[in-house]
Amino acid sequence: MLKRLTTENAMRYSRQVLLAGFDLEKQEILLNSKVLQIGAGGLGCAASQYLVSAGVGYMTLVDDDIVEESNLQRQVLHSEASLGANKCVSAQRALLAMNSTADINIFEKRLSDEELSQQIDAHHIVLDCSDNIETRNQLNRLCIQRQKPLVSGAAIRMEGQLCSFLPGTDNACYQCLSTMFTEQQLSCVEAGVMSPVVGVIGAMQALECIKILTHFGEPLSNKLMLFDAKSMDWQTFVIPKNPGCSVCSS
Repeated sequence: MLKRLTTENAMRYSRQVLLAGFDLEKQEILLNSKVLQIGAGGLGCAASQYLVSAGVGYMTLVDDDIVEESNLQRQVLHSEASLGANKCVSAQRALLAMNSTADINIFEKRLSDEELSQQIDAHHIVLDCSDNIETRNQLNRLCIQRQKPLVSGAAIRMEGQLCSFLPGTDNACYQCLSTMFTEQQLSCVEAGVMSPVVGVIGAMQALECIKILTHFGEPLSNKLMLFDAKSMDWQTFVIPKNPGCSVCSS
């Protein structure tokens, strides 16, 4: 059932609708968009709150982890009252408090290939807010198979990265990128991370998601953005498609 933009909603989202090129039609697209987000940690907390606040009508959160005290430094949807709770449950509660009209489904476990494929098919776009290479590779492979856009973010220490992978035979995928660089195996537990860095990257993931869903602006397809928080520098690099890629090249 399609959601319609009411007069009340139009007022709520008026600052977006006032943007040149972003009209009521695009806001209604957001209201009917379905976003699958893997991870409800630092990146996921930042991304999901901006998406729900911006008017994305449907979100599914997937995370099998529980809220620990060390998470509270950067995972801003969780509170002291959430300690011990599943992160999806905690995030769902906080997101609905921001926007009660949103439909937010949760999976408090890791999904198999079959389960994840079903969810990818049921959504318009996937956000990779995970923190491990196994999940990143799984999402990339299944999004290529299901021809769904993927927005990937990562943050550690004082560094962040952002990239989008869109369906298309000429477009690169995450595997094309990961073969070019040594994959960062350290986690925040081992290397640490500055709290606002995950917020910056997660918010950028939300922005990319909105742009792709509404065809507003230019997405980061075939590009990698790197953020150095120490110097506050952003750098953008082209990701060339690997003709021998085991995932996206036939």
